[in-house]
Amino acid sequence: MGSEGATDATRARAASRLAPLDWMRGLVMVLMAIDHSSDSFNAGRLFTDAAWMYHPGSPLPAAQFLTRWITHLCAPTFLFLAGVSLAFTVSRQIATGDRPRDVALTELGSAQRSRRGRSREPSQGSWRIDRYILVRGAIIAAFELWISLTVIDHGLFVLQVLYGIGSAYILMIPLRRLPDRAAPLVALALIAGGELLVRLAMSAGVADSWPVSLLLTGGVHGHVIVAYPTIHWLAMLLLGWSWGRRLVTKPAARDTAARDTALAGLAALAVFLVLRAANGYGNMFLLRDSAAPVQWLHVSKYPPSITYVALELGLMALILSVMFRIAEHREASVNGLLVVLGQTPMFFYLLHFPLLANSSRLLGVHEKLGLGATYLGAAAVVAFLYPICRWYRRYKAAHRTGWPRYI
Repeated sequence: MGSEGATDATRARAASRLAPLDWMRGLVMVLMAIDHSSDSFNAGRLFTDAAWMYHPGSPLPAAQFLTRWITHLCAPTFLFLAGVSLAFTVSRQIATGDRPRDVALTELGSAQRSRRGRSREPSQGSWRIDRYILVRGAIIAAFELWISLTVIDHGLFVLQVLYGIGSAYILMIPLRRLPDRAAPLVALALIAGGELLVRLAMSAGVADSWPVSLLLTGGVHGHVIVAYPTIHWLAMLLLGWSWGRRLVTKPAARDTAARDTALAGLAALAVFLVLRAANGYGNMFLLRDSAAPVQWLHVSKYPPSITYVALELGLMALILSVMFRIAEHREASVNGLLVVLGQTPMFFYLLHFPLLANSSRLLGVHEKLGLGATYLGAAAVVAFLYPICRWYRRYKAAHRTGWPRYI
């Protein structure tokens, strides 16, 4: 059993170093910089990604729309890959965590029994993993205060992607115990049923209550805006966890990743096309006004519709497939831009957003310029933070058991 544990740990380490995963994380960091640069500099920025934000028939200028639309890939990918990383981390800790060998073996045996469909027995090792997930989730969610204080004006506090990730992390404490075959089914059920739950909450008159807003519908409560209700984003993280578990437990899955992600991406895009064509359930009330391409792509993010999730995760899967193919023929540069940002995504996120927002204010051009300034600002902040992220990557590698493991 000890050798099996070492094998699981080795598999988890090998999977976590897959270059396409770093490239994908790095790509979404660059796209996120574009979105937040637009938020800071762009006077014509479109923000119409929900039924309650958009008046049917309103114009959607193509250049502005596409600048916003390409960044929709960020949050779903961020959540999905956070789930993948969590699966790697838990597998390593179960197999060879920093604890006595007998505890590690007990936990590993429990994991094997769980995979056979039996309940996992409590253990000291299991509690340590739960504590890590709880603390990391709480820290990530708490960083929304940092973003609100350094980015958002008017005294507002916005629960955005960090709240979505952090709160979803915490709910993974019980959900990580799901059998491997059940976890993706639960994730898909949450995605498919998200709009139904929203409709039920609205019909019951509880959609605006605090608990329902935080978990399901989002909303405005005085100076607090809930933009990323947990359940929808938990589904994406849980889906990533499921794939991460597959990469860890089935070594052959890494060899077929290019094919598998391509097939999954095409299936997701087929779901998007069917539901967007039907223009009913699955669009979270944000329906097409016409057959124009921008109307097909104008899907609801707040809260996420099935069409939004299928489109973005479908595109992510296809991009990952291409990246896996590229990785088969070339070795990733350890200091490549996407690799560095992909290995320090949270650190980059916490710095780039305040830098962009406060630079635009200091220059007196906040929300006063155009798309040129948007892309220039994104390029500048990426170039500025690249060496800092390289330094942080080295620091984190040298302090694996300290506070950097939470960021």
